[in-house]
Amino acid sequence: MSRYWSALVRELKPYVPGEQPRIPDLVKLNTNENPYGPSPRALAAIAAEAGDDLRLYPDPEATALRETLARYHGVRPEQVFVGNGSDEVLAHAFAALLKHERPLLFPDITYSFYPVYCRLFGIGFEAVPLDEGFGLRTADYVRQAGAIILPNPNAPTGVALPRAEIEALLRVQPDVPVVIDEAYVDFGGESAIPLIAKHPNLLVVQTMSKSRALAGLRVGYAIGDAALIEGLVRVKDSFNSYPLARTSQAGAIASVEDDAYFQDRRAAVIASRTRMEAELRRLGFEVLPSAANFVFARHPEHEGATLAKALRERAVLVRHFAAPRISDHLRITVGTDRQINRLIAALEEIL
Repeated sequence: MSRYWSALVRELKPYVPGEQPRIPDLVKLNTNENPYGPSPRALAAIAAEAGDDLRLYPDPEATALRETLARYHGVRPEQVFVGNGSDEVLAHAFAALLKHERPLLFPDITYSFYPVYCRLFGIGFEAVPLDEGFGLRTADYVRQAGAIILPNPNAPTGVALPRAEIEALLRVQPDVPVVIDEAYVDFGGESAIPLIAKHPNLLVVQTMSKSRALAGLRVGYAIGDAALIEGLVRVKDSFNSYPLARTSQAGAIASVEDDAYFQDRRAAVIASRTRMEAELRRLGFEVLPSAANFVFARHPEHEGATLAKALRERAVLVRHFAAPRISDHLRITVGTDRQINRLIAALEEIL
């Protein structure tokens, strides 16, 4: 520990991302990356942008990208904010919208970046327990709060809330900011974006890392009332005026415009998820209903850490969390058919 650290840094417990190891012939099912590549049109747009103009700063407002996203989602450009991955967008939302005298509410089993951001920005929070089946009960959030953030589908469970439940929560909590984190919504969830027109306290955050296979490009965005977006812009311009590179903006625009490729690859992931769930259940696993590009499963006769270790020894990487209530679960990313075959074969050998 450096003696030059600030008191804030000394107290931080940073977010731990999924492992990115270099193991030969690795089946990497631990970081929810898309098993298929980006749209060919996106790759071509990125290559075309990688020229002499890279010496120039990109458009700080990402105007063309925001206009493209606005058309796609049926909103106005001033209702769209873009950032360097949805993690950065979320960080700006925590600073701009979620810090109040009353505590921020979010589930006790959820994206582990939320409590990290709270500690970084000095935000008081309360973790609201999921039910016994790891479902999120919106009725538990009908109480005094400074703000609310809910991932939908939830991570790492993959369980999704119907849009109607989110709308019911918004009706009874009109005076607090509500952020819906939709990183995985394209794999089977219902987006809350249609609710924005009637609920000025709603901000919806999405990413191009998962369903659009652009994790390496780092593009995330938020959609909400123009006043909420202005708050995010004020924070962004106080931190980094140029968060998205020229190549990132060009690739993201082309990906959104290639909807046929997006729909085809999304359907392929959903079909593979259904197959993987069936195979895991055949082996005796209990699998939560997933609306994401991963499944959350446990075997009643085997510890999660033991299974994760045994899989790693067979060059199959999955995500294990040592947190209470979920220490025997594994979060397993949906892979290609070949990767799923390797996973199932390894589990058959271990079990």
